[in-house]
This record gives sequence, structure tokens and C-alpha cells, in this order.
Amino acid sequence: MSDPQHPPSLQGSCHCGSVRLVLPAAPETATSCNCSLCRRTGGLWAYYALGEVAIHGHPEHTESYLWGDRTLLNFRCRTCGIATHWEPVERMPGARHGVNLRNFEPSLLASVVVRRFDGADSWTFLD
Repeated sequence: MSDPQHPPSLQGSCHCGSVRLVLPAAPETATSCNCSLCRRTGGLWAYYALGEVAIHGHPEHTESYLWGDRTLLNFRCRTCGIATHWEPVERMPGARHGVNLRNFEPSLLASVVVRRFDGADSWTFLD
């Protein structure tokens, strides 16, 4: 549980620091997905309205990967290879993006509820 007098930092980065992320607020929940991509990257995803998260070093230090239904661009640092975030291909009003909370200090992860999502089969939450 987080300490209200010492809230976790809302700043994170990839391993090498080329891509830095700043959250507008701590998320209440994160999603652990078992789809073919997420289970390999091990990401824990927090969702924000597109543009709410400050992403420094993007796009100059990131590269994208587009797969499956080709609706999400998955980004990683081009230097250290760490998954940082994803964005929708179509930037429509109300769109959101996902930020990999594994790029933040453990105290931030400890402050959120992690929900398990079955992105491999049923496309539903398992909890």
C-alpha cells in the first residue's frame, strides 16, 4: 500500500533512459493481458486519454510494431528494447493509449490493483 505522505513517483523510463514517461495521475488499476504480445513483453498496462501522458524521447528514440488487427502501434525503445507504450493507429476523439507501468518504480505498481485480462481467447477480464 502506498504512503500518502510519500506518493510514488509518476515519472518512469525505459532501461537506458532514452524514453521517459510522465503520468498525469497515478492509475487506480493496471491490466495484465495474456495475448501473444503482452505475455511476451510482460507489460502491465495503465490507460490514459491519448496525449495525457508526456512521453519524452518519442518518436526519435522509439520504434513501433504493428500486428494482429493492425489497430495499435506498440512502441519500444530503439536502444534498450523495452516496451514503453501503445497508441491507436487511428487517432479519433476519445482514443486512449496504454503505458507500461513496468517502467516505473515498484512503489507505483504496489499502489494499483492489477486486473487479469484474457486477450488470448475470451477477450474478457478473468477477475
